[in-house]
Amino acid sequence: MRQTPRAAAWLAIAAAGLGAQSAPAAKPAPDTAKKVNYVAGALSAPNSDPFPSTYQRPAARAVVIKNVNIFTSAGPLIRNGSIAVRDGKIIGVGASVELPPDAEVIDGNGRYVTPGLIDTHSHLGVYPAPGTAAHDDGNEATAPVTAHVWAEHSVWPQDPQFPRNLAGGVTTLQVLVGSANLIGGRSVVLKVVPSRAVQGMKFPGAKYGLKMACGENPKRVYQSRGPATRMANVAGYRAAWIGAEQYRRRWDKWLEKREGDPPARDLGNETLAEVLRGNILVHNHCYQADEMLQMIDIAREFGYSIRSFHHGVEAYKVADVLAKEGISGSLWADWGGFKMEALDGVKSNIAMVHAAGARAIVHSDDPSGSQRLNQEAGKARAAGMAAGIAVSEEDAIKWVTVNPAWALGLDDKIGTLEVGKNADLVLWNTNPLSVYSRADKVWVDGALRFDRRDPKQQWRTDFELGYVKANDGRTK
Repeated sequence: MRQTPRAAAWLAIAAAGLGAQSAPAAKPAPDTAKKVNYVAGALSAPNSDPFPSTYQRPAARAVVIKNVNIFTSAGPLIRNGSIAVRDGKIIGVGASVELPPDAEVIDGNGRYVTPGLIDTHSHLGVYPAPGTAAHDDGNEATAPVTAHVWAEHSVWPQDPQFPRNLAGGVTTLQVLVGSANLIGGRSVVLKVVPSRAVQGMKFPGAKYGLKMACGENPKRVYQSRGPATRMANVAGYRAAWIGAEQYRRRWDKWLEKREGDPPARDLGNETLAEVLRGNILVHNHCYQADEMLQMIDIAREFGYSIRSFHHGVEAYKVADVLAKEGISGSLWADWGGFKMEALDGVKSNIAMVHAAGARAIVHSDDPSGSQRLNQEAGKARAAGMAAGIAVSEEDAIKWVTVNPAWALGLDDKIGTLEVGKNADLVLWNTNPLSVYSRADKVWVDGALRFDRRDPKQQWRTDFELGYVKANDGRTK
């Protein structure tokens, strides 16, 4: 349409007026750096502790045990010595000690004292007694990698095997998942004490472990689904660690700045990422020497460390490598021959690993063996001596005390009888390496938890109490 001079003038005036108006104020940019207070369950944070220990050390009178032979696991045997404990800690050990006020004094009459024994490989609670299908909770055999499961969520505190372990002098144990899987899940470290729930048994501050398994077991369990070969085993480990390494980097990057939405959580990768950060210790079920070397290569490829090889029937073949790499061997005294990968065992295995300078450990993987861990150490020492390997009694005691404490990352708290350490100790009727030895008294954190001569100090789980008669005579 043709525009008239009058219309053009009005358009020019309007345009000038609009130009003179001030521009609208710009909206402030969103604060993308604003920190959000996420609930704990939304984050994959390092050293997260959603199921913290509720263990409480009971109040206990100070105790002095005198006239005893003391295996400190930190030095030579102290003959006719004394040890004093107060407030859950060792306050004196030696030829003589200062007597705390109001202390109970126990005359050991020449008996023996050791640190509380430590079992690095237990399935108590996850395979409790009675051994029924309803209690079969140790293996989540539904996939080759089940890093998302935690052993503590299967532990049944009423397992009657716990008090029997305590009566055998065991005060600390690591409960592991089974060995069906390449990566089975997290372990938990427990104090052998009564509790309504597993949290009341958890060792405060103890690191979690990761159970891995080599060789025949994953092949056997997953034959029809895979892995069906050892090469598939190795491929399965590597694939899991590749995913975990990527997961860790994503989360570490987000945790540094906490900007935007966090990455999605994955419970399996979360556990493996904690291994890569050094917060979870790897405990690797492995029989054959060649597979131990392969597992060391995989650990080196992905930047984590193996804390202990478990079972290790052929550990004697690579004992020098274990010493060089700083890997302990959690080993049986004389088990072997029950399947192909266990055929090439020798009874001097533990002594040979010890002689090479590696940390040798006597473990059980058996509820009965754990009740006799001291005797297992005695057998392993005897086998070494028969093979011409000199092993002192002091060193053999270390196999069930300070060395397993190190494998669990707890050697600063337990495993030796030194001033300042936790007062976990056992009074034995005779030399603990003897087949005739029995624990007479057991203390955990300075509290008497077992006394062979006092039925009131012999723990029975609720499961063992049976039916109780009501006041009117009825059974309830």
